[in-house]
Amino acid sequence: MAVSKEELFERTPVTKAIFTLTVPMIISSVVSIIYNLSDTFFVGKLNNPVENAAVTLVAPAMTLFYAITNLFGIGASSLMSRKLGVKEYDNVRKASATGVYFGLFFAVLLSLVTLIFSSPILHLLGTTDETYSVTSRYLLWTVGLGAVPGIMNILFSFILRSEGRAMQASIGAISGCVLNIILDPFFILPFGLNLGAAGAGLATFISNCFALLYFIVLLIVIHGKTYVSVNPKNISFAPEILKNIFVVGFPGVVQNNLNVVSMTIFNNLAAGFGTLAVASIGIVNKVNQLPIQIIFGFSQGVMPLIGYNFASKNIARVKETIKKIFEITLIALLVVLVIYFGASKQIIRIFMDNDDIVQVGSKFLKGFGLSLPFMCIDFVVVGVSQAFGMGRYAFAFSIFRKALFEIPFILIFSKVFGLYGLAFSACCAEILMSIIAVVVLKKLMKELVR
Repeated sequence: MAVSKEELFERTPVTKAIFTLTVPMIISSVVSIIYNLSDTFFVGKLNNPVENAAVTLVAPAMTLFYAITNLFGIGASSLMSRKLGVKEYDNVRKASATGVYFGLFFAVLLSLVTLIFSSPILHLLGTTDETYSVTSRYLLWTVGLGAVPGIMNILFSFILRSEGRAMQASIGAISGCVLNIILDPFFILPFGLNLGAAGAGLATFISNCFALLYFIVLLIVIHGKTYVSVNPKNISFAPEILKNIFVVGFPGVVQNNLNVVSMTIFNNLAAGFGTLAVASIGIVNKVNQLPIQIIFGFSQGVMPLIGYNFASKNIARVKETIKKIFEITLIALLVVLVIYFGASKQIIRIFMDNDDIVQVGSKFLKGFGLSLPFMCIDFVVVGVSQAFGMGRYAFAFSIFRKALFEIPFILIFSKVFGLYGLAFSACCAEILMSIIAVVVLKKLMKELVR
């Protein structure tokens, strides 16, 4: 096991190592997006904007999943990779067990809060009398009951990838997604249970439970062959372990909480333009998750490679990895941008054959697409700083990206330009963030030389 890891992290050609670590993660992310699109596709076949709006309105609450997984998944996995690089295997076990059980605690807490305070949460999310009932049923299955399996699946994926088990981690995510796609039409559409958006939530819950079962079985099978530990005895409250997890993971919490605030403001402003606007934006958000997850997959997938070589002082390999990841992601996103501008209406019409929704959705897809190349620069630099264990940079990015740029732009653009001002607000924010990211990356490179 140790030899294969050293071969991958230390001697495998950089491009091959990047794809070995990132492709399984990207495939699982793409499959995950496909199953999210499956929800939107089959709910859209009901041709009821209220059902589509329910899925859109719950999205900010589900974003809290990533706050928890970023804190304990990215935080713990970054520390694990760096400790693997210096051969401190006992600390690898402590980091993994600490991340797993802290994550479980907060997943249960999120579930309980959602179940107890569902009514005020629904109003905060921007529901109206028209959308309240449908949204409440979707929220119940996806967050109220689904927080624990949903969060633990993502967390286990991060933990396993930290020691190079990218393919095994991805199988769990893919299996759950495939099951969800199979269940969706039966649970959502009239020929089956005819539950609408609630059926999509129920299918997601069952699928996440199935994937969680896979990870539990996998950990039993590889016991003794892995440095990943879920033994409660390895939970550590040592300052070195907790500080390193929180310093790297906490910026992700800030980022995701600000995402929730941003999405809630965005949805509430969009709701002022009617249910059709909310439904249109919901479709665009789901479609746009595909390229975003590709960026995320590359930026987070290479963290073990960068973190390992940073810890072992192989700076030349670190620099080559960063250069290659920029080249790969920027080329991929430029291709996506061309597709967005060439076929925006056709893409939206796949999910709902409504001329008004297609008209609004196509403009939003173009506006969101323009931000992707700039977002790529931001994501990669954040991933690099997390791999280095330099959480202060990731934290600064979280504050700047959402609180100082995106949220103010959303408020200003919607007031000045109306509905379509919302479509281009993120692009302006990402352009400013990419400039800051380039400056920060140059600083990080200078520190490496020292």
